Amino acid sequence: MAERHNRRRRPKGASLRGRRFEVLVGPVAHGGHCVARIAELGDRVVFVRHALPGERVVVEVTEGTEGDRFLRGDAVDVLVRSEARVEAPCPVAGPGGCGGCDFQHVALPEQRALKTAVVLEQLHRIGRLPSDHPALAGFEVVAVPGDRDGLRWRSRSTFVTDSEGRRGMRRHRSHEVVPVEDCLIAAPHARQPGEGGPEVVTERVVGAGSVRTFQVASDGFWQVHPGAPAVLVDTVLELLAPRAGEQVLDLYAGVGLFSAFLADAVGADGAVLAVEGGRSAVEHARANLADLPWAVAEAGDVAQVLAQREAAADVVVLDPPRAGAKREVIEQVLRRRPRAVALVACDPAALARDVGIFRESGWELSALRGFDLFPMTHHVECVALLTKAGPGPR
Repeated sequence: MAERHNRRRRPKGASLRGRRFEVLVGPVAHGGHCVARIAELGDRVVFVRHALPGERVVVEVTEGTEGDRFLRGDAVDVLVRSEARVEAPCPVAGPGGCGGCDFQHVALPEQRALKTAVVLEQLHRIGRLPSDHPALAGFEVVAVPGDRDGLRWRSRSTFVTDSEGRRGMRRHRSHEVVPVEDCLIAAPHARQPGEGGPEVVTERVVGAGSVRTFQVASDGFWQVHPGAPAVLVDTVLELLAPRAGEQVLDLYAGVGLFSAFLADAVGADGAVLAVEGGRSAVEHARANLADLPWAVAEAGDVAQVLAQREAAADVVVLDPPRAGAKREVIEQVLRRRPRAVALVACDPAALARDVGIFRESGWELSALRGFDLFPMTHHVECVALLTKAGPGPR
């Protein structure tokens, strides 16, 4: 078995890398590219970056062989342009350049329309939601305050250095470094983890009509768009509508962003249990919640903590990593029969999978919000409200 696992993947025929084909670009797909088909290769699918739906482009294959089911490529020449195409503000944002931004060639309103289409497509295809589902009516990804026309929003940026010591970013799906003197989506004073400076930073959040400050490790997780924490807090509170005296579970709680405002909402007669796997984050969460003794932060794997504790829950916040909450955690949540769950998701495919798991258990998507927290990239943040279908459990 060891030999089998150590075998290298064999190419499926001759490489097509560098070959160029003229294609009509089809719909946007999850991952920052559009779908097209190459007629000369029997309508082989190619995922094209730097293109827009409806355009006719020359695509240069960047990955794939004659035997692969699909190829990857860059639009290196645009023959028929979309009206939504603009000149990319960054000189290294195009084919062969920095892999950080997918949509600099797209006008901001169209970027958000593309992200809206991706979220809906993933929920239809993976989550099995019908196109006329009431929670999807009027759904759109919207802007949030804090960027300058989609630029200068990223409060933390991670650079790498090339063989000559120059600062840069990696090419798309590559370890090769592209020199970048000025990243245009980075805020003027963006921090780079590991570059020195304070080990702990303080972030201020205005949410639910009040102001709170949070300690965060300089290399720990915090939303990088300046408008993100407040808009996510306000959305979670709006959708869950926590009541005085309720029991709250905040899962994948980080440094306690949601926990603090939820604890304010349920008051001293309620209780908040924040569970987070990162021990450093939990230490900061305990400091951030010190004035709210009915809010407790516990370190540990979320699934294991839930399996070991019979903590009650009226409402639950799930803010998992990109891969999603997954079945084991969702089933543990549902055993507690909460009246509502707010699912915060940064990946549309993971969101759709998790929503599908809830629906298998008789729960339904009741509301959905989408936010453009990562302009110029394909990434998007969503908050979903899930409730028990039919009469509630309480």
